Amino acid sequence: MAEATSDNGPDTSPTQGDASGRGPSGDSPRTAPAAQTDDETDRLPPSAKVLGWCGVAGLIYLLICAVSIISRGFAGLGSDAAHTMFAFAAHPWVGLSVGILGTVLIQSSTTTTAIAVTAVGSGALPIQGAIPIILGANVGTTVTTSLVALTFIGDRTEFRRAPGASTVHDFYNWLALLIFFPVELIWHPLKHLSGTLTDALYGTDWLPNPAHLNFIRAATRPVEHAVIHTTSHVSSTLGPLFTILIGAALILIAVRYLGKLLKLLMVGRARDILLKAVGRNAYLAMASGMGVTVVTQSSTITTSVLVPFAGTGILTPAQVYPVVVGSNLGTTFTVVFAAFAGVGQDAKIGLQAAFVHLLYNLFAIIAIYVIPLLRPVPLFCAENLARIASEHRWVLAVYLGTVFVALPALVIVLVGVL
Repeated sequence: MAEATSDNGPDTSPTQGDASGRGPSGDSPRTAPAAQTDDETDRLPPSAKVLGWCGVAGLIYLLICAVSIISRGFAGLGSDAAHTMFAFAAHPWVGLSVGILGTVLIQSSTTTTAIAVTAVGSGALPIQGAIPIILGANVGTTVTTSLVALTFIGDRTEFRRAPGASTVHDFYNWLALLIFFPVELIWHPLKHLSGTLTDALYGTDWLPNPAHLNFIRAATRPVEHAVIHTTSHVSSTLGPLFTILIGAALILIAVRYLGKLLKLLMVGRARDILLKAVGRNAYLAMASGMGVTVVTQSSTITTSVLVPFAGTGILTPAQVYPVVVGSNLGTTFTVVFAAFAGVGQDAKIGLQAAFVHLLYNLFAIIAIYVIPLLRPVPLFCAENLARIASEHRWVLAVYLGTVFVALPALVIVLVGVL
C-alpha cells in the first residue's frame, strides 16, 4: 500500500488523495481499510431501524426533560443557594478550568455546556460566569480524539500519523481560547454581541419564544413532576440538589446514548460522505463535519471516526483539519436547541448563553481558518507533537494528563478553593 507520508514526517499537502482514495501520484485506490466502511445500517432489519429511530426520538425527549428538571432544581434551591453553588466558579480562570476538567471527566462538552446554559436560564449563574465554562468545555471535548490516537501506539509509523490528525483539534481550540479568552475578559464582546442577538431575535418570528412553547412544557411535565415528587421527601435543600443531579445524569445519558444510537443508524453513510468530501474542498469538508455533528449530536464521533483513516495513511492531518473545525460549529446547535426548554423570566438570558457558544465557534473559524495568517498554526503544532511523540511515546500521555487534567485541577484548587 502506498504510504501517505514519508519518513521525514506527515505530508501536509491539502491535495493528497481525492474522493476515490487515490494517492497524489495516481496510484491505485487504497481499498483495504475502505472495505471496513460498509454501512452497518443496511444490515439491520427494518424493525430494528424503526426501533432505533424511536429510541432517537425518546432520547431527544429525555434531553428536553432533563433540562427542565435542572431548571426546576435550581428554582427550588432559591436564588441565594443557587448562586452559592457557582460562587467558586465566579473567577474566570476557575470557570475555564471547571469547563475543561468537567468535560474531560464526563466526556461530553454538550452536557457541560447545556448545564451551564440551564444554570444561566434559571438565574443560578450569571452570563459572565458561564462564558469561561463554555469556552473551557470547547477545549475539554478534544481529549477523546487524542485518546483514540493512543490505540496506534504499537506501530511507530501509524502512531506518527494518528496524533497529528487528532491533536489538530486540540491546538485549534487552544489557539481559539488563547485569542478570545483574554479579549472576553477585557472587552466582553461575546457577552455584548450575544445579548444584542438575543434581543433582536427573541420573541420574533425568526426564533420561537421559549415561554410560548407550551406543548413542550406539557410533554415534559409528567417526567419533571415524577422526579420532583421523588426528591420532595428529602429536605428542602437536599431535594433540589438531588433534582439537579438527576437532571445532569439524564443529560449525560441522553447525549451519550443518542450519539451511540445515531452512530449505528447514520455514521456508515455519514462516514462515507466525510471521506468523499475531505479530498475535494476544504470548505465542503468543513460543512460535512458540521452536518455530521448536527446529526450525531457529538463532535467526538465526527472527529474520532477519522483518526483510524489518518493512522493508516488514507487521510492527512491537513485533510482532517477542516472537518474538526466544522464539527466545532455543529455541536453548538444542540445547546441552542436545549436552551428553548428554559422557562421563566431568565429563559431569555439562557438563550443568550447558548448564543455565546455559537458565536465563539463562528468567530474562531473566521479568525483562525478563514484568515490565512493563523490557519497553519494548529497543523504545525499537531504535526510537531506527533513527530516528538513517535520518538518518545510517553510524551503524548504526559501532554494529555498535564493540560487536560493536572493544570485545570491545580487552578481550581489554588484559585477557587484555597
